[in-house]
Amino acid sequence: MPKNTSVFWIVGMALALSACQAQISPSTERWEASMNMRAPSQNTVYVCHAYGCQIKYAFTPSSKDRLAIKAILSKGKTSPEAERKAIGYMVQWFEKRVGPAVGSDKDKGGLDLKSAGIPGQMDCIDEASNTTSYIAFAQKNGWLMHHNVMSPVARGFFLDGRYPHATAVVQDKDTGINHAVDSWKYDNGVYPFIKPLKVWFAEKPAGLSS
Repeated sequence: MPKNTSVFWIVGMALALSACQAQISPSTERWEASMNMRAPSQNTVYVCHAYGCQIKYAFTPSSKDRLAIKAILSKGKTSPEAERKAIGYMVQWFEKRVGPAVGSDKDKGGLDLKSAGIPGQMDCIDEASNTTSYIAFAQKNGWLMHHNVMSPVARGFFLDGRYPHATAVVQDKDTGINHAVDSWKYDNGVYPFIKPLKVWFAEKPAGLSS
């Protein structure tokens, strides 16, 4: 990708995420509107790819898929910690299931600006949007006991020495503690990072590929 295109993408991402900086909300509507993304229903999730949610793919899980998702999440009924672990496995399952359909089975972890605009490749905006959709889909079907899905949030704004980065968020119903569910760092289908959001906010990201 030409250098000037890389610059435009970075600036565009910064603007897109600026409104989400450290703002935690139980409503995902503002995020969906800013990304021009459809909210998931009880039957369908919408998967973003090509960086910045440029391309959307509608995925309707089959009856077999729904049983698989429900079975994964049922292993998290015993505690919030167990459910967060199950949410991670659910995100991993979705990535493997949807990957061949959108070409994201070849998606590489982290941010490589050369991949911006390529169908199937995902940046943190795509990843945060998709993970949020997967969790919201589970919530709308009544398969979560201990958590609520929250709007994605962002960290970094260049002036603090960090480039912008977004993550999906879940909130523990009992403690009110927010946890990041971040699948951006790893290749498609790898178990995501799940950690307290305050820990995620304090991290320093790895460098960019140009």
